[in-house]
Amino acid sequence: MIKFGTSGWRGIIAKEFTYDRVIVVAQAIANILKKESKEASVIIGYDRRFMSEDFARTAAEIFAGNDIKVLLCKRDVPTPMVVYNIINLKLTGGVNFTASHNSYIYNGLKYFHSSGGLALSETTRKIEKYCSFVKYRNIKTVPFEFGIRNNIIKIYNPYKVYVKKIKELVDFKILKKSNVKVVVDVLHGTASGYLDALLDDAGIHHITINKNRDIMFNGKAPDPSKENLSELMNIMKKESYMLGLSTDGDADRFGVIDTDGTFITPNQVISVLLYYLNKTRNWKGIVVKSIMTTGLLDKIAAKIGVDVVETPIGFKHIGNIMLNNQSNFILGGEESGGLTIRGHIPEKDGILACLLIIEAITLSKKSFKDILKDIKKFTGEVFSSKLNLHLSPDVIKEFKKKLNIGMINNTISGMKIQKDITIDGHKFILDDNTWIGFRFSVTEPVIRVYAEAVSQVKLNKLLNIGKAFIYGK
Repeated sequence: MIKFGTSGWRGIIAKEFTYDRVIVVAQAIANILKKESKEASVIIGYDRRFMSEDFARTAAEIFAGNDIKVLLCKRDVPTPMVVYNIINLKLTGGVNFTASHNSYIYNGLKYFHSSGGLALSETTRKIEKYCSFVKYRNIKTVPFEFGIRNNIIKIYNPYKVYVKKIKELVDFKILKKSNVKVVVDVLHGTASGYLDALLDDAGIHHITINKNRDIMFNGKAPDPSKENLSELMNIMKKESYMLGLSTDGDADRFGVIDTDGTFITPNQVISVLLYYLNKTRNWKGIVVKSIMTTGLLDKIAAKIGVDVVETPIGFKHIGNIMLNNQSNFILGGEESGGLTIRGHIPEKDGILACLLIIEAITLSKKSFKDILKDIKKFTGEVFSSKLNLHLSPDVIKEFKKKLNIGMINNTISGMKIQKDITIDGHKFILDDNTWIGFRFSVTEPVIRVYAEAVSQVKLNKLLNIGKAFIYGK
């Protein structure tokens, strides 16, 4: 079966993600688009993975066969660029072929509706339902050359309108005055040729590494996590650069390395940007975050007089709230490295995040850790972390039983549960400054453990308790 997760459909190339399945999914999406508009139009993008451009071309033939106007991106493209073009050109929808930050063995597809938001569960269930009964006699397609010749398919450059928007959101006057030296690791992803072009335009002294196409991503997942940024961290330790920045495979997530080679967590980055945007933009309204994202945002929000809204995990939920509160929206963030701000797209944008970080560092004239120290004086200490535990089905089954018992008794490993938030998984509030969360992956045999406390010692203790609770030790 074709199943959509929190960020679209993905599968192992040639095993689950095949031409036959792409054709079926494209036809299912075409059915939905045709119901939404008699003159439907769509943009199709793709990343740098194995055969992404071929899957995109195949989808273009299906959409064209259904009389849907197609803008096919002329080269690999970041997801946020696809999304902004949907909004700017008032298209019926958009598709990007990408498996984002996942390993090279995967490919995937993200489907966005006319507002630019990632399709919510109600829509993806319709796609799944269509896929279950779409037969090959129901497939409508035309040859690619026919689509081009008849102007149903057009080759399109999405860069220009996106750049214009970025320059409205980021203060390029500040960037042009900057003396900040930056190293960028695009992890062989789609930010290559785009983020570095923006840095050139801003006059930022920079070098970009891993910008060539490598369909195996040098044997790593193109995820800007601490584990995958060792090369960038080593450069930062040896050379005199102020910032190390990174984006994932489709440039919707960010990673940050401080001047001394220290990895800055996404929780810390989002918190710094909220603090900075309040100082420079003075926006009021709501901050939106996924349930397992840091409480440091809540502490900053309380100090500056704004509200916080929590959502299930998956940026589409943040985007949906943004769409319904556009004039009141300040910032949306996820601990996995997702960010958007007022006036932008209802989807995460790693390129925007990187440029905002440079702006914040330039104007403050401080290192990232020094800005964090200022925030901690403002709010008090907050330490957070996450574990991804790959487990056997038997261990997961037993853990679910223990979790139910703990909820009934209101305790976890002897600690009193003050509150159980079940928006997505279980977030156990233990006291005003301490919590531990458990969430089951939708697509993998993985349990994610999240924790937050007022000291590193207490945080480590919580994580160890979480692991012991799962493994039954």
